[in-house]
Amino acid sequence: MTHEQLLALAAFAFVTSITPGPNNLMLMASGANFGVRRTVPHMLGVALGFVFMAVLIGAGLAQAFAAAPQLYAVLKLASVAYLLFLSWKVATAPPPGDAARAGRPMSFLAAAAFQWVNPKAWAMALTAVSVYAPSQTAGGIVAVAVVFGLINLPSVGAWAVLGQGMRRVLTSPARMRAFNVLMAALLVGSLYPVLLH
Repeated sequence: MTHEQLLALAAFAFVTSITPGPNNLMLMASGANFGVRRTVPHMLGVALGFVFMAVLIGAGLAQAFAAAPQLYAVLKLASVAYLLFLSWKVATAPPPGDAARAGRPMSFLAAAAFQWVNPKAWAMALTAVSVYAPSQTAGGIVAVAVVFGLINLPSVGAWAVLGQGMRRVLTSPARMRAFNVLMAALLVGSLYPVLLH
């Protein structure tokens, strides 16, 4: 991979990692409800789960989906169902004082597994591998995974920090409830591109 290709990949990784999507919206809600420290396993699960996903897609999973297009329909249905479930969980999350006792942030494994039903993660991984590692050599696939790993973690972490910062505004149970409902609505809204295709 040339220097220019590496810079282009880094720019692609940054833009796709920092823009709103299911991961970032859930991390912002988690930061607001649980704080950054308790959200770290969720952040690591997103970043490392995506790296693992990109490696597997580069290693041949993309060809399996191309050979069996009906798998996309199954993935789409699973993605929509799981995102609707997560939206409900966010909308009904207890206020922070109660959350410490009643709820818990998403675990590392749950966040890593979520990448497999996250439509934005699939689009990012498929595009990154096909554009920046088109010959699917081991070196190209590893480069895509490493660049995303280095850029994704601080990008998604910024959303958790933003959520924690919002705690100063979300000082009442009613405000926190409204915030959680808004985050849930935005999660449902993130399904719009998936449902169009």
